[in-house]
Amino acid sequence: MTPQHKTKIEILLCTKIKTIHPVGGGCIANACQVLTEKEEKFFYKSYSNNEILKCEINGLNELHLAKNIKIPKVIIAEDDFALMEFIDQSNRDKNFFETFGRSFAQLHKYCSDNFGFYENNFIGANRQVNQPISNNWTEFYFQNRLLYQFKLAEKNGYVDNNFRDLFYRLENRIDSILTGCENIPSLLHGDLWSGNYLCDEDGAACLIDPAVYYGNREADLAMTKLFGGFDTSFYSAYNEEYKLPNDWKYRENIFILYHVMNHLNLFGTSYYSQTISIIKNYVK
Repeated sequence: MTPQHKTKIEILLCTKIKTIHPVGGGCIANACQVLTEKEEKFFYKSYSNNEILKCEINGLNELHLAKNIKIPKVIIAEDDFALMEFIDQSNRDKNFFETFGRSFAQLHKYCSDNFGFYENNFIGANRQVNQPISNNWTEFYFQNRLLYQFKLAEKNGYVDNNFRDLFYRLENRIDSILTGCENIPSLLHGDLWSGNYLCDEDGAACLIDPAVYYGNREADLAMTKLFGGFDTSFYSAYNEEYKLPNDWKYRENIFILYHVMNHLNLFGTSYYSQTISIIKNYVK
């Protein structure tokens, strides 16, 4: 935290800051716990790229609209830092994932008329394009998610002839692969893995670090499978609350592909083989 930010926070909160403790803020953020002389705790966050911060705040505020799952409140939102509600954490009880699954399903029942969002935002440090193309999920997903990442991979030098050939074959099959998807623009967290939720002091799930847009809910669920860490009761409770199409598991990896390609562009060729493997399974 800069001295300027400290002074501004003290003025806006009308109290002095007692202690500042660094905490984990992900790989691209600066974060700390702020304790005031009034014994109030807050979460401070800043990025070297202020646009990422703005988009994160807007995403948190959008998730608040659904009013069915815990989201940290934004207390102060400046151009170059944010002060948020500090979430005291506790251990998960045996019903945590069941309750989480139901709440996540309820979040997805909050819908828009169009796919996308009112602004582009970020998936990690990479831009996520949310401009509406049409009210067609397949077109939105291919153009704004897969094709965008493919072009970025070309620019980064990760696309060889094999990758290019497979991707063009995938483009020719995308309509049939996504047949059966609901064409409903649900409010999505956008980047839900085990590092992007907390268990608060009441034992409820709290979502953090979103990459919000309105899209097909299967895409949000697929991301939870990329690195694991979600109990089977999470998925069964979700499906009880908001039943999924019977063939949703067939499409799971096509939605994981977006995040794997994003990781390829963020972290390099260690994600190349996984990218190729997923595509091959859909075009063989």
